[in-house]
Amino acid sequence: MTGKANKKMRILISNDDSLYAPGIKILEKLARKISDDVWVIAPATEQSATAHSLTIHRPLRPKKIDEKKWAVDGTPTDCVLMAVKEIMKDKKPDLVLSGINAGANLADDVTYSGTVAAAMEATLLGVPAIALSQAGSLGNPIKWETAEQHGLKIIQMLLDQGWPNEVLINVNFPDVPPESIEGYEVARQGARPDYKSLIKAEDPRGLPPYYWIGPVPDMVDIDDESDLATMNKKKISITPLHLDLTHDATYAKFVKKFN
Repeated sequence: MTGKANKKMRILISNDDSLYAPGIKILEKLARKISDDVWVIAPATEQSATAHSLTIHRPLRPKKIDEKKWAVDGTPTDCVLMAVKEIMKDKKPDLVLSGINAGANLADDVTYSGTVAAAMEATLLGVPAIALSQAGSLGNPIKWETAEQHGLKIIQMLLDQGWPNEVLINVNFPDVPPESIEGYEVARQGARPDYKSLIKAEDPRGLPPYYWIGPVPDMVDIDDESDLATMNKKKISITPLHLDLTHDATYAKFVKKFN
């Protein structure tokens, strides 16, 4: 993607927290400072951790809320597909902004994230995309003001720079007040130690036990270049993600061995 933002740029906003989430309202406000042509097409209900999934076992029923605002009874991927292929088919968006998610999407978590998945789908459909997330801690209010105050600058900076067609941008805002932000940093996708846990509980009706998947723990530094380390430094993390999952070194080794 190349070229600076302009008021005629057509922007699509989606997310995984639903059309009615606070983060998407902030993102819409930021987008309207960039463009006069802003569309919001998002899930009717929360779709967190749906990853890059499509709804294929039942029909989708998009509901028009306003002239450029729709609720889709499906996943974030469904929403972007519906937007580009149907609702906005007269002129597809120039940019997709996904978020602002309630909670960070860092390291391995990007593979579960519906927020990142909406940006993935846009990228596959040939539309430049940025996923944005505001970190928070369990049981405490999300510091939306941090993303709101710093988000516009980051989006405009990225648009001015541009990025390749097969790349999406993952942006995360630290869990600190806006005045405590120490700048921004381009970071690699990090990796966590195995953190997932199952919390077992007994069913009071005598049924088999049930399980909750445990909460994500605090961020742990893996290396100084990771998105996790960047966030721990109170810096906004910017990570370009590539959709080609091929591991080049192993590919070359296998081609030499087996072909």
